[in-house]
Amino acid sequence: MRRKIFAVLVAAHNEEQVIGALVENLKNLDYPKELYDIFVICDNCTDRTAEIVRSYGVRACVRNNRKLRGKGYAIEWMLKELWKMPRQYDAVVMFDADNLVNPDFLRHMNNDLCEGHKVIQGYLDTKNPGDSWVTASYGITYWYCNRLWQLSRKNLNMSNFLGGTGMCFDAGLLKEMGWGATSLVEDLEFSMRCVQRGVYPVLNYDAKVYDEKPVTFKASARQRLRWMQGHFTVARHYFFPLLWASLKERNFVKFDAALYSISVYNTLLGLIGTLVLWIDYIIPKDDKLVSIYAYLPWWVPGVAIFCTVAMFPLVMMLEGVKSWKMYASLVPMVLFQLSWLPITFYAFFTQNNKQWSHTKHTRVIRLEEVQSKQV
Repeated sequence: MRRKIFAVLVAAHNEEQVIGALVENLKNLDYPKELYDIFVICDNCTDRTAEIVRSYGVRACVRNNRKLRGKGYAIEWMLKELWKMPRQYDAVVMFDADNLVNPDFLRHMNNDLCEGHKVIQGYLDTKNPGDSWVTASYGITYWYCNRLWQLSRKNLNMSNFLGGTGMCFDAGLLKEMGWGATSLVEDLEFSMRCVQRGVYPVLNYDAKVYDEKPVTFKASARQRLRWMQGHFTVARHYFFPLLWASLKERNFVKFDAALYSISVYNTLLGLIGTLVLWIDYIIPKDDKLVSIYAYLPWWVPGVAIFCTVAMFPLVMMLEGVKSWKMYASLVPMVLFQLSWLPITFYAFFTQNNKQWSHTKHTRVIRLEEVQSKQV
């Protein structure tokens, strides 16, 4: 099997506290060192990020553009710089500065590329699930998405969706398409662009990336607000084109992607419908609005609620989670999940906000620590 040559890109904005651990990690991947180069995009940095990167003998690519800020713009700029370089790369891999990566990551990407896949998403995990009930909620959500959402889609030959890091792209495809994903959710936007072209991202369940998650609820809410604002933008731009293409081509994968692009509206409408019913119930009057649940046998919503609750501990068992503290985190996780409702509601009215909000990363953890503390 041929071994591909990789350009490994790391997007960084003021990441002096965590960038060293990732660069050290990437330099020790289980892949021939002469077959991959590491480039750290020091995007509008005002700290020592570039200096630390250079101290490891890695290229720090400094970008200063105060008008076009954000990860999507940084990647677009870096790719243009990459194509000008004398060395030609077969594929491009992208990580965030706060990540850690399993040593075999590039070997898994190489295998998938050799099998003909053009866009590959690794398994996203958290490196700090035990820091707080917020990070535990993120961790459980990631395990759920990997096992019951991403893996299920792969098994059904559906398109997977990119997760913002741990992504691999065929260089030829990137040159042909261009990046062009500069919204607040550049990963989802590029996923939709791929599906439009009939290129379906695929999950590699064995290629693991560990992402740092916000410890506090406030920081988490700010991050998720940005995600939802960007999701509304993607819905506006891609739902109707994908829907029309799916009907015209009788393509179920594109139809599925169209539905996912507007899933953010499901959350919004669910919140509005629930509020309407509760307000109507509280206000005293003779004629009340009647919920659809009033016409269902009691056990139907009961089964639905049970399945919704049971799937999270089920996923944790399937993923081999043994820590009782993580299972106990399922209780406050209810608050985490419910908080998506007001966040999505606020995002709808602020969706035109294009300002990138940086999530500060502070957890200096080595890969050995993460692996030794597997929950």
